[in-house]
Amino acid sequence: MNPPLNPDFSTPINLPDFSGLDLNFEIIDAHHHLFDLDEVYYPWLTDEPEKHFLLGNYDALKRNYSCEDYRKDTEKLKIVKTVHVEAESDHQDPLRETEWLNQVMEREGMPNAIVAHSWLHLPDSEKTLERQAGFHSVKGIRSKPVTSPTAETRDSVRQLPGSIHDPAWRKGLGLLRKFGFSWDLRVPFWHLDEISEVCRLYPELPIVVEHTGLAWDRTEAGLEEWRKGMKKLASLPHLFLKISELGLAGSAWDYDLNRVVVREALELFGFERSMFGSNFPVAGLRIGYFQQVCAITHMIQDCSKNERDLLFHDTAKQFYRL
Repeated sequence: MNPPLNPDFSTPINLPDFSGLDLNFEIIDAHHHLFDLDEVYYPWLTDEPEKHFLLGNYDALKRNYSCEDYRKDTEKLKIVKTVHVEAESDHQDPLRETEWLNQVMEREGMPNAIVAHSWLHLPDSEKTLERQAGFHSVKGIRSKPVTSPTAETRDSVRQLPGSIHDPAWRKGLGLLRKFGFSWDLRVPFWHLDEISEVCRLYPELPIVVEHTGLAWDRTEAGLEEWRKGMKKLASLPHLFLKISELGLAGSAWDYDLNRVVVREALELFGFERSMFGSNFPVAGLRIGYFQQVCAITHMIQDCSKNERDLLFHDTAKQFYRL
């Protein structure tokens, strides 16, 4: 029997019974997005489809996602603060998203901090960082280095401007220290090993690894490579971790597979260096917000209340100075 042409991966699988689960705790969402297609230009949402999007087809995201939408998704939970991470708006005008978000903050009381965008390898990068620093709400920068689309082609980008190995990019990363910024690190798992070398260059720069290290290959060989890179990153005391975006492009959100990744990652980094991020609305392509929090809470139900509070609140509060 042939598989369907457009398989539906929107329903998570292997979810345990969540009845009786204690969800009476405060949450700081350390990673979410808001979209307003009328106010901000997002090329990937309007006119330039991302060929290698982490969750495959994302047509369902091509709409506004407001504070009202976010509050509806989180209404059963005690979300007390949130961190907005740049949403791939027009990188030729990175200040526009920051300006708009500050207007939203004044009107809605959220988000409570911003991780903005700036290229790091361009001649005017320092000027852009300085302008972003003019907003008190901007606590960090997410600037994705150029990465390869597959593990097999990882070396193909080594000589490209803006790659991990670009001296200008490495110098620009160091500039974040000048403005008191942290760095949100997002690379596929096959680049984790080599990015650890870059992270060693700036031991005083707070860095957080996004999306649980993007363990996209759940075969034993794939997990072993992810594990190798994560161990190197976890050995650096200035690196933190976001337990976020466990979804995969070609399959449903699987509790059993994701629990393995979450528990191993927490074992490496410890709760005092780990924080929860919803990655909504993107993660909503695979799992509901409430389901996601229930699942992660269930994964750590044998841990202490203090550890749970570190993951869902305290670490993010410290890292983003909330």
